[in-house]
Amino acid sequence: MQWDPPHEWDELRAALEAIGPGLPQRPKAIVVITAHWEAREIRIASAEQPHLIYDYGGFPRHTYELRYDAPGSPEVATRVAELLSGAGIDNQLDPAHGWDHGVFIPLKVMYPNEDIPIVAMSLHRSLDPELHLKIGEALAPLRDEGVFIVGSGSSFHHFGNFGSPKARVFDDWLNDTMAAPDAIRRRKLVEWEKAPMARIAHGREEHLLPLHVAAGAATDVPARVAWRGVVMQTPMSCFLFD
Repeated sequence: MQWDPPHEWDELRAALEAIGPGLPQRPKAIVVITAHWEAREIRIASAEQPHLIYDYGGFPRHTYELRYDAPGSPEVATRVAELLSGAGIDNQLDPAHGWDHGVFIPLKVMYPNEDIPIVAMSLHRSLDPELHLKIGEALAPLRDEGVFIVGSGSSFHHFGNFGSPKARVFDDWLNDTMAAPDAIRRRKLVEWEKAPMARIAHGREEHLLPLHVAAGAATDVPARVAWRGVVMQTPMSCFLFD
C-alpha cells in the first residue's frame, strides 16, 4: 500500500525477498511462529487451506482484500504436534484457525508464488522466554526434514516509542546477543528484560518471543544478520540461522 515516505519499507522488503534464494534448498514446508496468536497450550493451524485473518485496523480497503493461497499442511502440523508432545509441551491441532498478518504478509513477500505449504503456530500465553526456547529445541528436527522455521514478530514493537533515540540501545544489545555463542545467547534471551531499554522496545514481549523459538531450534549454528535498518525512525533487525 502507499506509505509516507513512499520508500520506507523498501530495504526490509528486499531483504525478505532475498531470503528464499539465499537458502541452501527450497523448503518442503514452512512453520511460522506468529506473534499474533497466543494460547494456553501451543496451537498449530492444521487445515488444508486456512483462511486469512485481517487482524489490523485503519488501513486502506484493498489491504482487507489481499490473498495468500498457499496450501496448509495437516501432515507437517501433525509432525509439529508430535515433536512438541515428545518434549512434554502441551499442544493442540487447530483446523479452524487461520493465518494472521504475521503469517501471510511476510510470506507474500518471501514466497509470492504461493506454492510452499505453510503451518502457523501460536505462542504460549505465559510468554515465558525459557519455554519458548524449549519449544524451538523441540522443533529442531524439522530442519533436517526440509522445513523452514520462521519466527514472525519484530525486534522492536512498542508503538508509543517508535522514533525514540533509546531504540538503538536495545537493537545493539540484541545484535550482540544473537552473535554470541549459544550458551551466552540463551542466557541473555531468557533474561531479556534485563537488557538496556528492554521495555522501551517491548511493552509486551509477544513480538520478541518468535525469535526465541527460532534461536532454540538453532542451538548448533550462529545467527547472522539478514537485515539491519531503520523503519519509522526506529532501528530494527532480522536474523537467520543457517
